[in-house]
Amino acid sequence: MHQLTLAEIARGLADKSFSSEELTGALLSRIKQLDPQLNSFITVTETQALEQARAADARRAAGETGALLGAPIAHKDLFCTNGVRTSCGSKMLDNFTAPYDATVVAKLAEAGMVSLGKTNMDEFAMGSANESSHYGAVKNPWNLEHVPGGSSGGSAAAVAARLLPATTGTDTGGSIRQPAALTNLTGLKPTYGRVSRWGMIAYASSLDQGGPLARTAEDCALLLQGMAGFDAKDSTSVDEPVPDFSANLNASLQGLRIGLPKEYFGAGLDPRIAGLVQASVKELEKLGAVVKEISLPNMQHAIPAYYVIAPAEASSNLSRFDGVRFGYRCEDPKDLTDLYKRSRGEGFGAEVQRRIMVGTYALSAGYYDAYYVKAQQIRRLIKNDFVAAFNDVDVILGPTTPNPAWKLGAKSADPVAAYLEDVYTITANLAGLPGLSMPAGFVDGLPVGVQLLAPYFQEGRLLNIAHRYQQVTDWHTRAPNGF
Repeated sequence: MHQLTLAEIARGLADKSFSSEELTGALLSRIKQLDPQLNSFITVTETQALEQARAADARRAAGETGALLGAPIAHKDLFCTNGVRTSCGSKMLDNFTAPYDATVVAKLAEAGMVSLGKTNMDEFAMGSANESSHYGAVKNPWNLEHVPGGSSGGSAAAVAARLLPATTGTDTGGSIRQPAALTNLTGLKPTYGRVSRWGMIAYASSLDQGGPLARTAEDCALLLQGMAGFDAKDSTSVDEPVPDFSANLNASLQGLRIGLPKEYFGAGLDPRIAGLVQASVKELEKLGAVVKEISLPNMQHAIPAYYVIAPAEASSNLSRFDGVRFGYRCEDPKDLTDLYKRSRGEGFGAEVQRRIMVGTYALSAGYYDAYYVKAQQIRRLIKNDFVAAFNDVDVILGPTTPNPAWKLGAKSADPVAAYLEDVYTITANLAGLPGLSMPAGFVDGLPVGVQLLAPYFQEGRLLNIAHRYQQVTDWHTRAPNGF
């Protein structure tokens, strides 16, 4: 059963080939057996999962239907989950049990999904390798000596290793798409505002967006259907109708205009990945797409702009973790200042401290205009580049990452080298656009992804293209040895 996709599970549950309880029990056993190699879960909610599975079976027996009813899921450990530890991968929240469900968690539970637990992640979603977690690094199932990507690396590794068919993740600068690419999954970052951020512990509020990780575009469509929608509790949620994301998966690609930005194919890109991108373009051309070169002239400024804006927002968002109201508190503080300093110094890891310090500096008097305001101006220019490009093309295609997964620890001493791995993904967050990564081949036995970007609220177009591509290729069906 662990080899089934989410869509196949939906069909199996509908025709009573197996029950949700049987499926849940099989996957929990698999997690217990295999996850010690991967470290992809922080918390496994076995008792709760079996209760939810029995409830889902009862709902089906009473005549209820629904593609997600009784299907398994796991949540990245920054979605608040009522009565379950929600740690954000940090010592700061190691003792925090959420008193309510995030909107995404609540919506999927309402649809009848069975939550198997909470997945490992970079601390407060800050990282591209899933090495900054308080609970230890996550391993890539394709090669246990390599990183799975981050910050949603636990979610990605769990799905890639067939521990379950789909998970939730969040994407602030590529944290769904990059681990999807490095573990041979399909990962979708929706348009900013499409999925509620209420109950999602914030890293950078103007960039964060929740989305699905699964093996196929068809599965991502099912999961996004359950996640998306307006939420009055989230002031950044957009009141936009949610289409049936599965309805047009098989639509023709005849005449689809694909743009290839010339800036994507510079010196930093592994030439073998460039070759796989071109191979995927040829497959899409066979399906009727038309390809043309375009330009995104301000892309070169994306990384410096992002690494001013995101740390600045993190500095503000993480100021609430002070040892007073909830979370980690230092032992025997001498006074209030000592409580603040030691609680934060001991509770936050090195990468989080680094980004808080960068962000606080960028927001400080005398530097705000020079750094933060300037970065926001660059952000507008990047958005304008995309708006102009989408006047000429329907989607933009390119590599998801410049390199395949690197070895654990290889970039730990050089944070900037890790930041550069986000070069193709962060522009979508700065502009608020939807983006999808899909499997496109292998380099040295490690998976490679191709990224698609579309205009606002055109997630259905991305899913359609990825689904048609997956009908004529088999990259997404490949599983890592031993899993």
